[in-house]
Amino acid sequence: MASTPLPDHMQPTYVDEILQPLESRISELLDEFCPANEGTERLNDVKKLVVNYTVLQILTQTFDPNLCVTPRPEDLAHAEAWVENYCRDSSINSGGEPPQNLGFAGDGKEFYSTLTHILADIVPALNSQALSSRYYGFVTGGVHPVAQAADNVVTALDQNVQVHMPSTHSISTVVEHHALSMLRSLLDLDGFHGKTFTTGATASNIMGLACGREAVISARLPEYAKKSGGVGEVGLLAACMAAGVKEVQVLTSKGHSSLYKAASVVGLGRAAVKDLGFADAPWVLDLKAVERELKREDVANIIVVSAGEVNTGQFGTTGETMKELRQLADRYKAWVHVDGAFGIFARALPKTERFAKLFERTAGLELADSIAADGHKLLNVPYDNGIFFCSSPEVMSHVFQNPNAAYLAPVASMSRSGTTTEIHSPLHVGLENSRRFRALPVYALLVHLGRDKMGEMLARMVDLARRIAAFIRDSDKYDLLPDETAGIECTHIIVLFRAKNPDLNEVLVGKINETRRMYVSPTKWNGENAVRIAVGSWRVDVEEDLAAVKLVLNSL
Repeated sequence: MASTPLPDHMQPTYVDEILQPLESRISELLDEFCPANEGTERLNDVKKLVVNYTVLQILTQTFDPNLCVTPRPEDLAHAEAWVENYCRDSSINSGGEPPQNLGFAGDGKEFYSTLTHILADIVPALNSQALSSRYYGFVTGGVHPVAQAADNVVTALDQNVQVHMPSTHSISTVVEHHALSMLRSLLDLDGFHGKTFTTGATASNIMGLACGREAVISARLPEYAKKSGGVGEVGLLAACMAAGVKEVQVLTSKGHSSLYKAASVVGLGRAAVKDLGFADAPWVLDLKAVERELKREDVANIIVVSAGEVNTGQFGTTGETMKELRQLADRYKAWVHVDGAFGIFARALPKTERFAKLFERTAGLELADSIAADGHKLLNVPYDNGIFFCSSPEVMSHVFQNPNAAYLAPVASMSRSGTTTEIHSPLHVGLENSRRFRALPVYALLVHLGRDKMGEMLARMVDLARRIAAFIRDSDKYDLLPDETAGIECTHIIVLFRAKNPDLNEVLVGKINETRRMYVSPTKWNGENAVRIAVGSWRVDVEEDLAAVKLVLNSL
């Protein structure tokens, strides 16, 4: 494979020129300010942490990611060759031919040599989704600087946030509790007392269906059978037999693919998911169709509201339909779950008239039983970060508790202000027993920005999406989807479109992404190829980014 020129800041010699004097200066400072009894090993650990953080800052500040949102094909091929053929030589000479010896090298690499290899060989083959405001693929957020700094602390101190023991062990569970409480307040979801962080909305959707399954089957158990417990205790088959339930359905409209995965994981099956949207607006939940399904004998139901359909960004309900849906759910003992991965954050936009349509479509979501959201999307904290809210902590505990471990029981924690708050050990109310300190970047972001600046950040995303949608609507080259007559004020952060020219439309995604000035996702709408732009970065500059999008689309 021919050698590939690298940007100057990624050349091994450039990296070495930075690292070597940096290492010497850090050693001098540590010798001066750290007690001698800390020991050499401790000093080396601290030195490596500082070097890691400094290199990260150099990497993210010394080039313009909007000039290279995605890597060059030759950079991808170069990195793949080096990764597949791990070098046994003690010096990694980036840019040359990788050795052809497969397998894991037994002698390992020196610290800075390894770091040079990562920076020079692997980094050029990574995309700039966290660094560029013009990465519009897959509904992906960026990483806010304060969240990045907090995440460095998370990695350095590596807390396992599983057991609540604040007086003797770690403050991490208290931080998590308050980070989730601030998020709950930001989204006006004060009735949700069950809450936890997850790996993402997929895990949160699994939790939503698991809690829904527990609740709808337990609600049908005869009194004598309730003593034995629900699904979490006796299993799905035994609980369904005792409750007289022959089928558990998931009723939704244009549900995300992760919903089907969740149905499979919790034992309901992908075929249990029924799409009940309208023909002309498939993302909107048809309540008459929902009620017909709820009336079926011996069938229990979980209703999933799409709060931000993934292709269009549109919403499945309004405030009025949510009220009606809540009444139906109560009447027929159904569970209402909201998949609000990114759409739920429309509730945190500034309370101004220009967002009135979005407030109308996200009103009433507080009437649900559970809600899934992503932190690593519009919240702009690092992967992986998901959020789950539930109106019933008891249901969460029934599903996710670890039995026969009294020492892991919930603890009533007395704060310095004198307030007593019961904080459950996270391993009893979520999927994982071993958990990263995902709360800290969220806590840092909310403390740093506050409600108003958080709203302003989200508003910039919406403003850019609407400006792009208006440009496409008025263009003679593109069609705005799903309906050009729809008001721009209904746009949240997703813009769906296609080229009017069928030949261009077939290759449109590839042509856009080949420019490397922006990145978009392919999708289908009504059986035809379409392009999806998802705006999600805190870095958005409405005027500059709009000009860049126009430049790319007008050039094709």
